[in-house]
Amino acid sequence: MKNSIFILVFILFLSCDSIEFQKKDIITNKPIATVNNKSLFKEDVASLLPKNVDTKDSIVLIRSIINSWAIQQLLLLKAEENTTKNDNSEVNNLVREYRQALLINGYKERLIKQQLDTFVEQKEIVDYYKLNSKNFRLNEELIKTRYLHFSKDLIDKKEVVQLFKKGAIEDLEALELRQLTFKMMMLNDSVWTSLENVMLKMPLSRKNLLKKTKLFQKEDSLGLYLVTINDVLLRNQIAPLSYIEPTIKQMILHQRKLQLIRDIEKIIVKDAIQNKNFKIH
Repeated sequence: MKNSIFILVFILFLSCDSIEFQKKDIITNKPIATVNNKSLFKEDVASLLPKNVDTKDSIVLIRSIINSWAIQQLLLLKAEENTTKNDNSEVNNLVREYRQALLINGYKERLIKQQLDTFVEQKEIVDYYKLNSKNFRLNEELIKTRYLHFSKDLIDKKEVVQLFKKGAIEDLEALELRQLTFKMMMLNDSVWTSLENVMLKMPLSRKNLLKKTKLFQKEDSLGLYLVTINDVLLRNQIAPLSYIEPTIKQMILHQRKLQLIRDIEKIIVKDAIQNKNFKIH
């Protein structure tokens, strides 16, 4: 019968030899499953199996792949049987438009990869920031902080606390030399850090972390925590350049990309007119 459906699955294919099946390059014209006049072959399934999968998992995966393929073919068959001429015409138009878009976008991306200058000078970043700084409002709190977490049983705990509290370059360097004895450490308080990231590492409240302080100390069952808050920026304040510099660089490159595409389109149109390949009647 024209619309009869056959699903053929070989027991051998689902046996313990399925691992060898995916490793060996078996050439065969014998299908392992058939839906109407469409067939699924061993090599089709082998290409979808992950490497080094064990026997039990491979059997389950193979059955799943065959079932998914069969369902897709059956749905496609039903869809084709119930598609009108108008539906078919619309699908063909969509396929044609999608193919054109893929080809055009692929061509543009290749040209961009070849021609786009990805080097951005620092002056360009600074100028862009100055011109658009009001648009760079923070949607999170930032802090400049240094923190330290270590065990309560640390032998020279008092000395560590004093070094951290003083915070001079030589004191921080002395702490860095002993970093293996600490559970967690961040001593560079000259950079802006997301408050949320610090809260994930330190068991301190938002209220405490949003106060400038020379030393905040807390102790719990996991150890002793030392925190210094050097500066704070709240939500909706202007984001510092150092924090959003990577974002600005991407924005500049995006603008260059758009301009390059416009230039390419102008050149293509100009060449077509000169070569009489483009005429407006």
